[in-house]
Amino acid sequence: MGFLDGLWRGRAAEFDSGSASSNSIELTKRHDRVSLTKQGAATGHLRINLTWRMRTSDIGGSQRESLLRHPFKALKPPEVLGHSQSMVNVDLDLGALYELTDGTKGVVQPLGGFLGDVNAPPYVKLSGDDRFGSASGETIYVNLDHKENIKRLLVFVYIYDQTPAFDRTHAIVTLYPSNGPRIEIGLDERHPQARSCAVVMIENVKGEIWVRREVKFVYGFQAELDRLFGWGLQWGRGYKTKAER
Repeated sequence: MGFLDGLWRGRAAEFDSGSASSNSIELTKRHDRVSLTKQGAATGHLRINLTWRMRTSDIGGSQRESLLRHPFKALKPPEVLGHSQSMVNVDLDLGALYELTDGTKGVVQPLGGFLGDVNAPPYVKLSGDDRFGSASGETIYVNLDHKENIKRLLVFVYIYDQTPAFDRTHAIVTLYPSNGPRIEIGLDERHPQARSCAVVMIENVKGEIWVRREVKFVYGFQAELDRLFGWGLQWGRGYKTKAER
């Protein structure tokens, strides 16, 4: 599909890429939702952060077994391990589908440079693109001072380079409201062939802002998440440029 194929409402098509502590709330299958309004956090900027790292089994995972067989190895200085090719190829990206109360729909994501705007519609902005799982990760900001304009947001994570690798990474999406505890959603389920995951839905329900855990893995990309949640956008194939990488 061409770069400008599939125009939607006069714009180019969005791109489809091939807690334990008292200060946090962990959303689980059993306890899957929380109201930001009830905890007094439905104003200001909601920060949504994705961080990830390779699972330890992929980084010298046989070291423990080796120490059992050769205990004197524990006396040697640790070997510095660099990123292997398989590790470098894993590129998790954070994005969000948005629907405003006036019917406007779209996506905020690194692919295609759809970074959004925090002070104007859609009141959602992506800070940038983390390629290698750095400590800061990727962050989306939602301006809840304009919550009356926001109907729903679906926060998702996808693997850009089309290499299924959710089983080789430990990823967590954390929401930092303007008030109260942070909200954590871990992506620890093993889905080795999945390429995308719908993580959390943020909805305005009769003026109350709810956060609901989804964690639904799919084998396709953004277009499949769109169909799953009934967004109704048109999608075209997109690629990152060298500058974006």
